Amino acid sequence: MLSARPESPRMFESDFVDFFSRTPWWSIPLIWGPIVLGLFGYGLISAEVVWWVAVIQAVLGAVFWTFSEYWLHRTVFHWEPDNAFGRRFHFILHGCHHTWINDPYRLVMPPAAGMIIASLFWALFTAVGTGLEPWGIDPTWRWAFFAGFLGGYINYDLTHYATHHVKLKNKRLKKIRQHHMKHHFKEPDKKYGFTTFFWDKLFGTY
Repeated sequence: MLSARPESPRMFESDFVDFFSRTPWWSIPLIWGPIVLGLFGYGLISAEVVWWVAVIQAVLGAVFWTFSEYWLHRTVFHWEPDNAFGRRFHFILHGCHHTWINDPYRLVMPPAAGMIIASLFWALFTAVGTGLEPWGIDPTWRWAFFAGFLGGYINYDLTHYATHHVKLKNKRLKKIRQHHMKHHFKEPDKKYGFTTFFWDKLFGTY
């Protein structure tokens, strides 16, 4: 039962809402994994995309995820309006993670919120695909692209959980944890990237 406890304090007065503010790490691959496979499979079979083209599209989607991860963290997650509602919204969205850094149930995105964000990106990719179609670009690219995008998200959430709660031995993961902990404790206005440092270096926030 994901109820309030010392390492995972209460965020909402309602027991029902507070329960759903917690998300176990294993729910991410359980929920999103089949969606990724379904999207990629649809691109291959129903949309008749050649397998190697679909792989390239998925890789590009994963790369685009890394930019989205950086952009969302820097702008949306660290945007704190100067009013009570804005401060509360920021705390619910991301501030709780900075406050309760060792809370194991508020490290990954709750599925409902993830679905909303994913739907917005799917609408964006669909609009781009529609806009490019008159130029001769087949809109079926978005299926594998979105699969790669969501695959990048799964990798991000699981790696994020691991940096906080797993004893890491891999050198790259140790470097990611060091980078991320500097964001938490030393430079909260820098080091927004997580799965890659490229965007931080490109935009001067490394």
